[in-house]
Amino acid sequence: MSGIPQEQQIALVDRLTQACGGRYSPEVRRRYFITGPQWAPSYQGQAVFHAPVRPPMTFETVMEEYSKIGINYWCTHDTDVIPTEDLFTPRQDEITARIKDSLKKHGLKCSMVTAETFHHPVWAAGPAAESPELREYAKRRLANTVALGHELGAQFCVYWPGMLGYYIAGAVDETQTLRWFAEGINAACAADLEIAKKKNRDTLKHCMEAKPFEPQGEILLPTSDAMLAFIFSGLLAHPEMVGLNPEYLHELMWGASVRASLARALVCGKLFHFDINDGYRLKHDVDIAIGLVNPLDWLNVLVLLRSHNYKGPFNLDYKPPRTTSRHGVFTVSIPTMVDRFITLWEMAGEVISDPIIKEATDALKAGGAGANPADVNSVVAANRELLSLHELIAHRLFQILIGAHRGRTYNL
Repeated sequence: MSGIPQEQQIALVDRLTQACGGRYSPEVRRRYFITGPQWAPSYQGQAVFHAPVRPPMTFETVMEEYSKIGINYWCTHDTDVIPTEDLFTPRQDEITARIKDSLKKHGLKCSMVTAETFHHPVWAAGPAAESPELREYAKRRLANTVALGHELGAQFCVYWPGMLGYYIAGAVDETQTLRWFAEGINAACAADLEIAKKKNRDTLKHCMEAKPFEPQGEILLPTSDAMLAFIFSGLLAHPEMVGLNPEYLHELMWGASVRASLARALVCGKLFHFDINDGYRLKHDVDIAIGLVNPLDWLNVLVLLRSHNYKGPFNLDYKPPRTTSRHGVFTVSIPTMVDRFITLWEMAGEVISDPIIKEATDALKAGGAGANPADVNSVVAANRELLSLHELIAHRLFQILIGAHRGRTYNL
């Protein structure tokens, strides 16, 4: 095959993308509570070992492309759109007005805002470090982000304390650091209550996002379970306002079952928001698009969420690969990710209503006849054959995933 001239490459990518089929229309995509972050498409491919591979991108461009794809909601870090030096100044108000105009122009809503408390040099020791002045600045930043959320009409505010920790053990008092961090969350909730009252709006849902490692060597709140313990620790003035924003890969990174982590959040009534992506266990934060690594696990996760009537957002928190061009970000990366999510979500509905899975599950719940709870051997004998249904259910899930339940087979 001859080399493909540059002027023909975009046409080739577009043609093969169309040839894949299975696409949903923008109208169908808008039926789902899918949120598009500013940072995903504007990620330039940079990292510790990586130079940027794509040019910068404005929020106006991101919103326009999301609208074309059929994503109804946009979200952002404060400094994704407002330079750090412009925060707390009239320039912030000017940029906020532009954001509102762009949202209106493209028919989008702002679903969530989050504070950048990890990138700027001010956070070198974290957002709850020893310096009183730094902690006061952190409180102002969190309160300012809440105000920005209200101004843009957001429903959620997310906090990722990835710098809350240390590189060297013994450098900080962990219990004091957690208390200082709680003071920041308390300041955010207090500002929220005051602003919501003035604006006659509901308060925001404040969502904690855990990550087991990166960027600190040791992180004080590394998992969603640690976040739950923090919320119920007594350190928060308004724990009823604070819940979780688990990220699929952040739970997977430390070897956990994502579905089990979400189940614990559901039991506690604290699953407010969900960041969706994919990746590998016990690896770094690659943020691959949903379903490209663990499609069967993703099907199981969505079965759980549909079964428990989860109504919160699904936020596309991922990084388009460094191999993907700027054109490819909006023609391949984002729309195919959205379409895989929709397909898996609808498959999850099929699983829930599948007669074979339902009959097997009901039989397991009914248990074997004739079991005597006072006789252990009787219980074993009564249920021995029923327990084979666990593997049958797993096989049925695989059939639904690949379409075998609809007659798909291979000729060998």
